[in-house]
Amino acid sequence: MKALLICGSPRKEGNTEILLNLAGDRLKERGVESDIVLLADHTVKPCIACDRCKKSQDGTCPAIQDDDFHPIFEKMREADAIIVGSPVYFGSATSQITSLLHRAGYLSRVNGNYFEGKIGAPVVVARRAGQNFTYAQLQFFFTINDMVVPGSTYWNVAFGRKKGDVHSDKEGIETISHFADNVADLLQKRNA
Repeated sequence: MKALLICGSPRKEGNTEILLNLAGDRLKERGVESDIVLLADHTVKPCIACDRCKKSQDGTCPAIQDDDFHPIFEKMREADAIIVGSPVYFGSATSQITSLLHRAGYLSRVNGNYFEGKIGAPVVVARRAGQNFTYAQLQFFFTINDMVVPGSTYWNVAFGRKKGDVHSDKEGIETISHFADNVADLLQKRNA
């Protein structure tokens, strides 16, 4: 059982990464191999709607070759669960995470729905507001790709602005921990 956690924050060691590491550690405690990808370390260019992926014989995005999309996409294909995280930027997810999800979703759907049946959900961090819009925005990726989306005791959101502020959001920390337990439970039931 493998879980891939993708941090869409351009800031390293920030609140989104903290929450994803919390979820990843919880998954590991439950026997789920977990890997985190920090988009801050990678360049993923946006989809240019060229439709060349529809003609691709090898399931790749042939239009853009000089970025880090394909290695991350292969990790997404190999994972049993995909968790994406983003801070809220003006009421929406970061361009880093949306660039990845747009290309991955399109490529998956035109090549037989690679993500169908996988488990996945978003994790969102807000300073004050916009978390519901961002959560919904990211949630659409999972549902349109026919993925199983586990819940928690609340939406997978937490609050914080400065690095480490999410540690003070007790309810947010508990929500993410419970969410990770639900992901592990689903993976274990699927593999029983």
